Amino acid sequence: MTHLLHRSIQSDLPVAARGKGVYIYDRDGNAYLDASGGAAVSSLGHGHPDVLKALHAQLDAMAYAHTGFFTTEVAEALADRLIEEAPEGLEKAYLVSGGSEAMEAALKMARQYFVETGQPGRRHVIARRQSYHGNTLGALAAGGNALRRTQFSPLLIETHHIAPCYAYRHQHEGESPENYGARAAGELEDQILELGADQVMAFVAEPVVGATSGAVPPAPGYFRKIREICDRYGVLLILDEVMCGMGRTGTLHACEQEGVSPDLLVIAKGLGGGYQPIGAVLLSGKIFQAFEQGSGFFQHGHTYMGHPMAAAAGLAVQDIIRRDNLLANVRAMGAHLTDCLGQRFGRDPRVGDIRGRGLFQAIELVENKETKAPFDPALKIHARIKREAMQRGLMVYPMGGTIDGRNGDHVLIAPPFIATRTDIETIVDRLGAAVDAALQPI
Repeated sequence: MTHLLHRSIQSDLPVAARGKGVYIYDRDGNAYLDASGGAAVSSLGHGHPDVLKALHAQLDAMAYAHTGFFTTEVAEALADRLIEEAPEGLEKAYLVSGGSEAMEAALKMARQYFVETGQPGRRHVIARRQSYHGNTLGALAAGGNALRRTQFSPLLIETHHIAPCYAYRHQHEGESPENYGARAAGELEDQILELGADQVMAFVAEPVVGATSGAVPPAPGYFRKIREICDRYGVLLILDEVMCGMGRTGTLHACEQEGVSPDLLVIAKGLGGGYQPIGAVLLSGKIFQAFEQGSGFFQHGHTYMGHPMAAAAGLAVQDIIRRDNLLANVRAMGAHLTDCLGQRFGRDPRVGDIRGRGLFQAIELVENKETKAPFDPALKIHARIKREAMQRGLMVYPMGGTIDGRNGDHVLIAPPFIATRTDIETIVDRLGAAVDAALQPI
């Protein structure tokens, strides 16, 4: 009997004993190819010797110093690296312990910015349906994952949600990708005007939507139009790259491929590669200047922010990605993953869409490929696929509620950046067998 409260109380989980490269091994010696990076976290795989060396060195020097009393060289060095490689206009880094903490901080930064600049009436947050921005109350309120929100809705701050940019489901027949992107972005302007242009403080979005919808990329020009609308009405743009950022899509920041810079950029997961809990908010110069010239501080904080061990892990992971040119491998293996998924599932009548970027891709499962009708959610297709994949030594990230929080299933694939061609081919072969087995009785 366990005394640990697991995610699923009825679960019977294998016990992970060690990790090496792209594999995790349980205590019975079974090997699992980590084709999801956990939850798109393990960018360097497991047991990387250079990360372990950096963590040992930092532990020997000092494990913890409270940021109310000290800064540390390693935290300063990580901030320097993050800003050196940040999108244009981002000038400061705020280090926390994970994605939800980072999103909470970003929302508070947005609010305090408008208080500091004499616009206290700006309070509304707009995000998108079928998004996910974290599980703490502010982040959960910003997110559009209906299933996660429902029972906690009385506790959540008021937020507003527009349609996602989800071409497979929402692009009209005969509509060009560019026109669809402009139409989807136009919903933001409509919502701003409905709420009052001087009442909206921020728009929050994932450049490539993560596990809630399954690696959904934006239509061409969508985020450029979003940036224009935010600028027109003085609304801050918060981009959530917790899952899709830090190299996962083939560039360090996913928004690079959209040609936009946000006012606040939220990162985590791949930042530390799973070696330590860490997240960060990268903020623009104008937001920092408002704090500096106003109250002189950001009214927020956590005990473990700027933690030296976490900063050491983040810096080591980023050093290795740069040193070993791993973003090039993400792009190359991402292209190979696209080809392999297309060959294996392109003609499969149960797979409606194959999508994503780099090593961040998904397949969407459908009961009818012509109508795009999803499987009955009672069948729990995603759970079946996860079970069958684990039995075949494969970790992928299947999810239900792809379409509206209840209907639709997808499988997210997000292997470590060190994956080889053989790894990719093994992933797709095992996934194909798992999908076949999961859908066999249906």
